[in-house]
Amino acid sequence: MILIVDDEPDIRFMMRMIFELAGHEVIEARHGGIGLQSVKDSRPDLVITDVMMPMMGGLEFITRLRSDPETAAIPILVVSGNSELATAADVRLRKPFLAPELLRVASLLIREDGR
Repeated sequence: MILIVDDEPDIRFMMRMIFELAGHEVIEARHGGIGLQSVKDSRPDLVITDVMMPMMGGLEFITRLRSDPETAAIPILVVSGNSELATAADVRLRKPFLAPELLRVASLLIREDGR
């Protein structure tokens, strides 16, 4: 399962379609606060997040995930126009992105055992 955290509905929709067409289950959150709850409820195999979002931005969201022993090992892919700010992410991808590039990078982060 992949969690997409982005405040832009069009971006979430586009990513959802890319991943669902590739056979992945996807859940969405519009900011980091909702994303944290989604991580606790669903335990995704991969988190994809933007950096600049209202309420709780991506940098705080990543910091909270990394500081909790239960979520610290979840792979994080930052997809953002400001991706260079997210140094605690596993991988950073700059917007705009190409669908094949997004799928390739995500597939490298999702472990074969699903966790």
